[in-house]
Amino acid sequence: MARRFRGEYHQKVDTKGRVSIPALFRRVIEAADPDHTDGQRPNLVIVYGTNTQKQLDCYTIDAIDEIDRRIDRMKPGSIERKMLERIYHGHSLPAQVDEDGRIVLPAKLREKIGLGGEAFFIASGDHFEIWKPETYEAEETAKAEEWLEQQDEGFDPRTLLPDLPDV
Repeated sequence: MARRFRGEYHQKVDTKGRVSIPALFRRVIEAADPDHTDGQRPNLVIVYGTNTQKQLDCYTIDAIDEIDRRIDRMKPGSIERKMLERIYHGHSLPAQVDEDGRIVLPAKLREKIGLGGEAFFIASGDHFEIWKPETYEAEETAKAEEWLEQQDEGFDPRTLLPDLPDV
């Protein structure tokens, strides 16, 4: 079973766009890079997506390979396939974690999400997201609170999980 990202972190961004990847996230990136060996820089893919996307989605090599395989199964020439190719191939860039555990976020990406001196990292299973902290707080926290308010008192989120097939 693939390792998952877990947790949330606030990280400083320097003037050159360098930001430290949380240590626990680095271990997942390393484990999910089939070409990674000790002493080498692990790889990941940053998806910046469409104009409406307000965060950067950072995928391990294994996770982006799975997305690519699923796109490859779509009908060639379909608008859905073309759009997913645009998002995951055209609006993305490869990145490497340097020897100090950092990645460089190019100015174009920092400007796209309005990132300044601090970044908010949040795990999302097979990938993690990088947000401008104020944007995350204003939009995503409000969505979560609104959703939770709609649930019954004593709501247990595990009730939403589907059953696993018998093995």
